[in-house]
Amino acid sequence: MTSENTVSLRPATRFDFNSFRDFRNAYEAALENTAVRLLIVDMKDVQYIDSAALGILLLLRDRATSLNKQVELHNLQGTAKEVLEIANFQKIFTIR
Repeated sequence: MTSENTVSLRPATRFDFNSFRDFRNAYEAALENTAVRLLIVDMKDVQYIDSAALGILLLLRDRATSLNKQVELHNLQGTAKEVLEIANFQKIFTIR
């Protein structure tokens, strides 16, 4: 995919309920763009993630799927990677 078809979203270092509004605003803008086919959630800066953030990612996935768009999680590491693996997110997201 070309870069105009892809949007990269980068959650805050603490990806939790307090991040919800900013992250949602970013992904909603990307979803409204009809040229965008792939949303990449770049997790390289995320050091903390909680259950609210897991819900946020599931909401994003559901919205994207309803619009025939894909979501991928990239650059998982440390605690965030462990939490997402325990939650079996590798079964519902493409992780790179």
